[in-house]
Amino acid sequence: MTQTFRIRLIVAALVVFAVSALQAQTLTPSYERVEEELRPITVEDMYKFGRVADPQPSPNGESVLYTVTWYDMEANKSNTDIYKVPVKGGESLRLTTDGGYDGMPRWSPDGNTIAFISSRMDGAQIWLMNPDGGDKRGLTAMPTGVDNIAWVPTGDRLLFTSNVHPECESMDCQKKMEEKLAEDPKAMIADDLPYRVWNHWKDGKFSHVFSVPLDGGTPEDLTPGRYDTPPIDLGGNQDFTASPDGKELAYVRNTDENIAWSTNNDIWIRDFAGSHDECITKDNKANDNNPVYSPDGRYIAYRSMSRPGYEADKYDLKVYDRESKRTWILTTDFDRSVDEIIWRPDGKNILFTAWDEAYISLFEVAAEGGDIFRVLKGIVTLRYEEQGEEKTLDMGTTRRDFSILRDNETLVFTGQRMNYPTEILTAKYQGNAVRDLQQLTATNYELWKQLDMNPAQSFTFKSFDGVDVQGWIVPPPDFDPMKKYPMIYLVHGGPQGVWGDLFHYRWNAELFASPGYVVVMVNCRGSISFGQNFTDGVNQSWGGAPYKDLMTGLDYVLQSFPFIDSTRIGAAGASYGGYMMNWFLGHTNRFKAILSHAGVYDLVSMYGATEELWFPEWEFGGTPWTNPEQYEKWSPSNFVENFSTPTYVSHGQKDFRVPVTQSMQLFTALQRRGVESKFLYFPDEGHLILKPKNAKLWYDEFHAWFEKHLKK
Repeated sequence: MTQTFRIRLIVAALVVFAVSALQAQTLTPSYERVEEELRPITVEDMYKFGRVADPQPSPNGESVLYTVTWYDMEANKSNTDIYKVPVKGGESLRLTTDGGYDGMPRWSPDGNTIAFISSRMDGAQIWLMNPDGGDKRGLTAMPTGVDNIAWVPTGDRLLFTSNVHPECESMDCQKKMEEKLAEDPKAMIADDLPYRVWNHWKDGKFSHVFSVPLDGGTPEDLTPGRYDTPPIDLGGNQDFTASPDGKELAYVRNTDENIAWSTNNDIWIRDFAGSHDECITKDNKANDNNPVYSPDGRYIAYRSMSRPGYEADKYDLKVYDRESKRTWILTTDFDRSVDEIIWRPDGKNILFTAWDEAYISLFEVAAEGGDIFRVLKGIVTLRYEEQGEEKTLDMGTTRRDFSILRDNETLVFTGQRMNYPTEILTAKYQGNAVRDLQQLTATNYELWKQLDMNPAQSFTFKSFDGVDVQGWIVPPPDFDPMKKYPMIYLVHGGPQGVWGDLFHYRWNAELFASPGYVVVMVNCRGSISFGQNFTDGVNQSWGGAPYKDLMTGLDYVLQSFPFIDSTRIGAAGASYGGYMMNWFLGHTNRFKAILSHAGVYDLVSMYGATEELWFPEWEFGGTPWTNPEQYEKWSPSNFVENFSTPTYVSHGQKDFRVPVTQSMQLFTALQRRGVESKFLYFPDEGHLILKPKNAKLWYDEFHAWFEKHLKK
């Protein structure tokens, strides 16, 4: 174990763009990082990284548009701009420089125009520009702004979504309603659920899809009514799109009477020339989303769940034939959940991504059905020799945001690791083999090369019932395996989430490790990417199998990694991870200190205040009055008499998923019990802490709390 960490440090130090084992086979000494010059990452460093996203290849396959979001800690704000880089490699060109947001760039079908969303004037609106960034001009003036955009393949129109007043039939009406909303008393009258979603109040508005001609004019509402497209939750990567011939719109919405406890998102199609809407998934009462037309327009591929009310069910890949009206499943025996869907340009095969054992892999299947082939694994084993002995080293990268060019072989995508932020990459896919992996962007290299961030090491152990469970361990900067280090145990949210090899900005393992901690993360029962049975292991067992996995995992790392000091262990988690911190409080004294962010504390009051009722009703087998035993059994609030571990509690006022009163109740119980505790309250944040100065305060408080309890 010790030797592996040392070798990993050398590999990460020598490879400038070490984003996969394929590149690690040819080291680049000119980019060697001198270890004496490296320093631990700080929260200020993390907010200096440019956050690369949304790669969009040009129709001719010569260049890629992408966005970079930059943060200004002092100004407490961010700025997003659009860049372009050649597919064959070269310097990136910055196309926008206006302050604020310029994002979601989309090529016109002929490649002569770029549409994008900009906040530079009158809120978020659609703007157009030339491929070189010149001749920027506004297209829309929506009183309610613009949220998402897509071209109609004929190139004469753009589709977009906007959160509008459904009773209005004109833009003038929309404007007057917005003005009235701003002037009305700040009170709200609700007569239906949900009246708030995630971090905002509904205000009687719904998201609709509009069409606007390229030469301007009045946008046309294509999805009128009191329904949302995209749906309020559980949507796909793109939930509205036009057919290749420009005659039809496919979109997603939930038309159930009570969407607060329904996951029944459906795919609908509408003829642009008429007003007829047809639901192509009406026979399935579970979640359907993410429609993608085949290149010839005959088929629509999409994602589909089978169990109504379960938001973490397996996503299957289905295909709908527009001519025969027949639908078939391509992934019946495939035990992973489909994410991105990418048609091959020839329309014969479909590429798709799926979380796969804590990484994202790329797969391929024939559109008519057949064997599923893994195109690109998330992790590759590199063989090397040390002191005459052959050894192996696992090098991994989390790859996503895939596109395939018209040449039917060039893949464009993003890659990242826990110790390396996202960049844009390409590769060739020929003859069932991926080769010529190339990194196109180096947005953060100059800062990255200064920082001592160790790669995450994957491990696997047998849990309490013999099931294999995977986890990660991240050593601190300037790691010496002969020393003893305090440890921080992180638990992910979800609960159907996963600790992937990601450079996470809100729960950054490298930043947690930077003051001198070993960070351990276990993908306990409920985690995705290890098969649906494993994911289902948390259902009606929130403090059961996952807790046992975590305790068994803790035993394993203490036995396996002697550099961890078993007397100095802390734990932290958010959302379901926060729930588990609260469960720890009532069930174990193994931790010297705990940090619980936005954690569920009392299941009954949580049910009455959250906005997604399908979630607790599935997780606990009904409502608190139809199945009270489950709510009582798994509620941390019922074990307050055991609370004794020093605990830091944090939460945001605008969190409507796990309302702030959950943490208030927890803090009150801790104080009443006489347990050392603090409460960090953010009046301007939701479930996530997003503003730079708030994030800095949160990380500073995190480090100070564990400094006090684990280092003294």
